[in-house]
Amino acid sequence: MLTIAFPAAAFATNCYVIAPGEGEECVIVDPGIGIEETLREVLTEHRLKPAAVLLTHGHVDHVYSVTPVCGGDTAAYIHSDDRYRLTDPLGSASPGIVGMLEQQFGTKATWQEPSNVVEVTDRETLTLAGLDLEVLHAPGHTEGSVMFGFDRLPDGVRAPEELDRTMVTGDVLFAGSIGRTDLPGGDGDAMQRSLRDVVMPLEDSTLVLPGHGPATTMRRERGTNPYLQGLGA
Repeated sequence: MLTIAFPAAAFATNCYVIAPGEGEECVIVDPGIGIEETLREVLTEHRLKPAAVLLTHGHVDHVYSVTPVCGGDTAAYIHSDDRYRLTDPLGSASPGIVGMLEQQFGTKATWQEPSNVVEVTDRETLTLAGLDLEVLHAPGHTEGSVMFGFDRLPDGVRAPEELDRTMVTGDVLFAGSIGRTDLPGGDGDAMQRSLRDVVMPLEDSTLVLPGHGPATTMRRERGTNPYLQGLGA
């Protein structure tokens, strides 16, 4: 599975481009702020055509470029509980964040809702760009936070442990940490339930591709992540 990851220009949000291989259709996960030029280069270099945009949740740092990336045809997939955020994600961002973006990029921050939005639900299986993937609803960071699971690994993965699955976790799970619950839509109790009932049951052989920071594995997080200790499973 061809997998290219690169950070956005703001907040270092990881954008992922995933495809069966070179010259194929692809899915783009979480096109954040200032990713358009790098994304064009990736698509051109690997001869990829976007088939869908997957959004792990609706915070502005994960969805800011979704509309230009989707264009008029490509659908954006988001959980139904975060669908409302695509009407105006800037509206829920603090004035300080909006001001910082405008200062960094030298233009007024604007938003246009994507024209083609598909709502997904928990445990739904999607087939996009020749890839089968599972949607796991894991609220806590936002109401509609999800993780996307692929029963394949990125090409060239080398790890000491045996791996057989990939999970794109958004801002649910990071290497050594978890997503904040004090932002709009956050809920500490919901996050604890998601960690216990959705994250902890993942197999140790799962490669974790988070919304920020480096990749990790469930084996590593189960053993070292302080937020998962004492949760069982």
